[in-house]
Amino acid sequence: MTVAASTSTATSSFRRLRAGDFPAARWVLRAASVLACVALWHFASTRHLNLGLVTFTNVPSPQEVVQATLELLRSPKLWAHVSSSLYRVFAGFLAAALLGIGLGLAIGRSRWAEDVLLPPLELLRPIPAVAWIPLAILMFPSSELSMIFITFTGALFPILLNTIHGVEAVDARLIASARSLGSGRSSTFTEVILPAAAPSIVTGLAIGMGTCWFCLVTAEMISGQFGIGYYTWESYTLQNYANIVVGMLLIGLFGMGSSVLIKQAGQWLMPWYRPQGKAS
Repeated sequence: MTVAASTSTATSSFRRLRAGDFPAARWVLRAASVLACVALWHFASTRHLNLGLVTFTNVPSPQEVVQATLELLRSPKLWAHVSSSLYRVFAGFLAAALLGIGLGLAIGRSRWAEDVLLPPLELLRPIPAVAWIPLAILMFPSSELSMIFITFTGALFPILLNTIHGVEAVDARLIASARSLGSGRSSTFTEVILPAAAPSIVTGLAIGMGTCWFCLVTAEMISGQFGIGYYTWESYTLQNYANIVVGMLLIGLFGMGSSVLIKQAGQWLMPWYRPQGKAS
């Protein structure tokens, strides 16, 4: 085989690999990326690197985190922490999804709704979740409702803004074509506008779910009992540094898993939609 033929074969194989013909190879690459990060973490924590602005003197090593994880798995409090956080996150998320999609559809289709509803929402949007804690304690009779409200505020605005963007981005020619064929306002909305805006809505739901978990530590600062966020914060106050990382990893895993579930559900509900433009 000539050098040119060998080069052509290697290039073709590489292109097929990048195009996704070998999904196992992609998973290997992703796993290698995670392992590389763990290796860097191990090196920095065991050598107690001090880089000036960043120091790893008190950062626990991966071995310490694994040991703390095993201890938590054997603890009877694990299910109490996980179930409490799941309830707070999903309750806040469902409320935010219902309100955010409803308001987004109204604002995206009505100038009156945009003029009346969007200004106060835009005023509230930059307020961080931690700033809502004192008011949430005053507004709600129980700490449980206060924590759900914090996760609700975290998810609301990504869902709202993506819904508005999806509705406003619907091609006007599609709407005009539907109306020229005799479609009424309600059928045009359900059969043209909503399906066209659905990909953006699903993206907002996935982002909103991630933001719910992002706000979990803030929400569970109000609590004094159970929850992954509370477990993480309590570990910091008790200086159990390995447990802090365990809590962070649990939030990351649950957040990633729930966002993936939403995306998969979106793909199942939108068989007509296939994202384009991703480079191989």
